[in-house]
Amino acid sequence: MAYLERDLVKIAKRENNKKRTYLIVNPLQGKHVPVSPKQAFAMFDALAAKLKNAYEGEKLLLVGFAETATAIGARLAICLRAHYIQTTRESLLDVEYLYFTESHSHATEQKLVREDIEQMMGSVDRIVFVEDEVTTGNTIFGIVKILEQRYPKKAKYSIASLLNGMDCEAEKICKDMGIGIHFLLKTSHKSYSEIAEAYRGDGRYVPLLPPEAALPEVHVASGYINARRCTTGGAYESACRRLWERIRQSVHVRPGQSVLVIGTEEFMYPALYVGQCFLEGGCIVKCHSTTRSPIAVSSEQEYPLHVRYELESFYEAGRRTFIYDLSAYDSVIIVTDAAELNQRGLQSLVQALCVCGNENIYVWGWRGE
Repeated sequence: MAYLERDLVKIAKRENNKKRTYLIVNPLQGKHVPVSPKQAFAMFDALAAKLKNAYEGEKLLLVGFAETATAIGARLAICLRAHYIQTTRESLLDVEYLYFTESHSHATEQKLVREDIEQMMGSVDRIVFVEDEVTTGNTIFGIVKILEQRYPKKAKYSIASLLNGMDCEAEKICKDMGIGIHFLLKTSHKSYSEIAEAYRGDGRYVPLLPPEAALPEVHVASGYINARRCTTGGAYESACRRLWERIRQSVHVRPGQSVLVIGTEEFMYPALYVGQCFLEGGCIVKCHSTTRSPIAVSSEQEYPLHVRYELESFYEAGRRTFIYDLSAYDSVIIVTDAAELNQRGLQSLVQALCVCGNENIYVWGWRGE
């Protein structure tokens, strides 16, 4: 399928970020804007097809960038039966990291588990960095330089992104460094700042709500695979299938009912997978996830986001997160991999859902035990 800019690019205003005043919101990605999982997967699969054609026969390690590209990377790894790992801003026990940064991001610390990368070096032919959009390429250039210094000529490198906003100079750097480029849509960022600044930013901002709603039971599903550690697409898909089977046993919805499935921050792909399973059962399904990104909202119809709910993170007490444009559904399923679930984070999301008219809310924690 050929995608046009109007399909994949909506310009929003970043809040309190002088390095880049705008944010590209992809309405099909399943992050900020509620979307049918079928639409998200169709877009991801179109990108996977480009990689399959380019690297038939190569052993690939796909690296999905947190937080917005984790679901894209996982889906590509599943389609290509490749190895997969995501970057993270969370902390894991008993591991060492390779660190790098995103200069225009709100949370600049990005890291990969060093032991897993070292284990993969020499056993894969190519590392593919997966992003929703690449603007300058500087973050990836930096990673490649770090990896080449540590593991010279152990792998080839490529970039796979939904959007490619790199200019001619950046693409020449890719060519000179031997980095392949694959994308669905070429974009130019020249007018994006001006577009963002013209929006009023007069949407509805809902502060952290007082904890009035009763908390639903947190169901625990075993068989968790942490994509912050290296896995394979096949293993991850099988684990997501087992998660779905467990949820299906306890959440009973009828065909034709509306269902929202919410993921938490970096934990995006399992929410989309579960949503797709509900969709295949005849439900009307939307998916999106909480995020660290504080994006301005506006009342203008053409603007991508209109209502912002402030939350507390499921993963860390006191850290602000957000979710956008909630509505009322027949059932809401929250899935998370927070090991030590911050109860105030759960309470804040449940409260936001309740004020939007949601009553049937189910919470699933995916754990290793």
